[in-house]
Amino acid sequence: MGWGGGGFGGAMPMASSQSNAANGLPFAGIPSELQEGVDKIVAAEPERTPSDLSFTMTPNNDERRRLTLGRLLLEHPGLMSWSAFLVVAVAVATQLGPALVALAINKGMSPGHLSFPVVAAASGAYLVTVVVGSLAQRSQVRASGRLASKVMHHLRIRVFTHLQRLGLDFYTDEKAGVVMTRMTSDVDNLQQLLQDGLSQFALQGLTMVVITVILFWMSPTLALLTVAIVVPPLFILSLWFHRASERGYEAVRDGIAGVLSDLSESLHGVRVVAAHNRQVHNTLHHRNVVGEYRDANVLTGRINAIYGPGSQAIGVIGQAVLLGVGGDMVLNHHLSLGALVAFFLYLGRFFQPIQLLVQQYNALQQSQSSIIKLRGLLETEPMVTDAPDAIDLPAVEGAITLHEVTFGYDATRPVLHDISLDIAAGETIALVGPTGGGKSTLAKLITRFYDPLAGEVAIDGHDLRSVHLDSLRRQLGVVPQEPFLFAGTIRQNLAYARPDASDAEIDDAVDRVGLSELIESLPQGLDTVVHERGQTLSAGERQLLALGRAFLAHPRVLVLDEATSSLDLRSETAVERALDALLEQRTAILIAHRLSTAERADRIVVIDGGRIIEIGTHDDLVAAEGRYADMFATWENAGSTPA
Repeated sequence: MGWGGGGFGGAMPMASSQSNAANGLPFAGIPSELQEGVDKIVAAEPERTPSDLSFTMTPNNDERRRLTLGRLLLEHPGLMSWSAFLVVAVAVATQLGPALVALAINKGMSPGHLSFPVVAAASGAYLVTVVVGSLAQRSQVRASGRLASKVMHHLRIRVFTHLQRLGLDFYTDEKAGVVMTRMTSDVDNLQQLLQDGLSQFALQGLTMVVITVILFWMSPTLALLTVAIVVPPLFILSLWFHRASERGYEAVRDGIAGVLSDLSESLHGVRVVAAHNRQVHNTLHHRNVVGEYRDANVLTGRINAIYGPGSQAIGVIGQAVLLGVGGDMVLNHHLSLGALVAFFLYLGRFFQPIQLLVQQYNALQQSQSSIIKLRGLLETEPMVTDAPDAIDLPAVEGAITLHEVTFGYDATRPVLHDISLDIAAGETIALVGPTGGGKSTLAKLITRFYDPLAGEVAIDGHDLRSVHLDSLRRQLGVVPQEPFLFAGTIRQNLAYARPDASDAEIDDAVDRVGLSELIESLPQGLDTVVHERGQTLSAGERQLLALGRAFLAHPRVLVLDEATSSLDLRSETAVERALDALLEQRTAILIAHRLSTAERADRIVVIDGGRIIEIGTHDDLVAAEGRYADMFATWENAGSTPA
């Protein structure tokens, strides 16, 4: 069995890696002058116990529970209870002061009740309450911080794990910037709320309750008057604020997601932007996107500008009325002077939490919007999941069967129509046809990135929907047309599918793919760190690394999306030898844009309009003078250009 395709020659590594070195462009390693400082920081890092995290494609019962703020907190009941107790302690300790002031006035400074010991005792007790309140508040802040850290740690892992389960359909429909917003801005909002906002919200709310009880104990008449004057308008204003701010912060969350999405797209396409001189257009578009985010923030600012001063005005009016009524009660000996002073001290403290509650309520509303967004993400069901009775796929020979398969990314608009195809174990099949005909879609069904709407895809007689995804993917190898390299070393990228691969196996893969010259040209060989997505390597170098990664995985079935298209002719012979050795007794599906690749496959499948219109060997299809023969003649006449 042979192999055809483009090439990536031995001289190619010089094109990127060595030219970078010649121009003084470093790889993504640590500069030598900073290495000593980095080593010191690493040495000071605390040891961490190995993670016991396990991953399954099917979420467990805890992961299926609806995301709410209460459930996040109840995952750590001990820490939450201790934090709640400290909130109560702070609220009580900090509100004893005015009562002690009233005691000092009435029992130590009033005519007939002049007593310095009483004043001194009240002052001392006041100092003790301040110290106790400060210590309790310090402990409460630490407890809230620990609680927030634990909750956020668990939530980030839960969200990231769910993102790993979601299929290609989700990432096709959703913008990368929006997904990043869920993991960054939305989670950060929750962390800020849990670390400080929620405890302050509870503290100020409890403070109002404690003060209300004390006010009724000191003077039921003034307390009832306070409730009658202040509570109804404040309740109505708060109800309006709740509804208006909910809409406003929802718009803010959508706005920041739009900003990050547009930024992510612009950064990823920066080369295309520069090549087509679209900087001005992109800047204008981003200004409009940022403008929408600004408008959402302006809206919430206007809402806050009404609620904050409005609630403060209600409090001032209430105090004015109560001053007149309370003064009359003191003159008529219905209330002591100390009690009136303490009442107004408490009244001032009663309105102060209202202002703080407004600020914390803003944070609560933002966090609630974030929870809604995260809840929507976590409740997104993956299109491809393990069946409840799924089994592990045993070691396969690689025989693939497609029986009357119909599929569409939109169920109402099928892309593939009634496809039936049998691929023998060890056979190499080339899929050719016009762009959009369904070649890549068919390959995605074989790798079970999607499930068919009708029909069956099976390997060695096992319906792919009846086996565990991880057991299937362990026996599949995929080399995309545009390879992706992860942040890390060359060695780590090669061993991505098999982290436990030995040095000998990695070296063997390097030799078989023809990577030796590239590795030798790199500053640290296999341990060279590459830039993000391998940008310091040429397209051909990245493609060779992707081939090496697939070789090292030893899959039973290989899917290659014209994986040699970036290789130059000089390396074609070496790559063909490596691929011939790798594909021996393995099943291969080649998406062939270059007919030189298709020509060497065992059979060629011509797909157009989502249907198989021809199938056979290269010689048979050329002799049949059908669609493939026309494509091949056009390709030959054009000087072997891509079909």
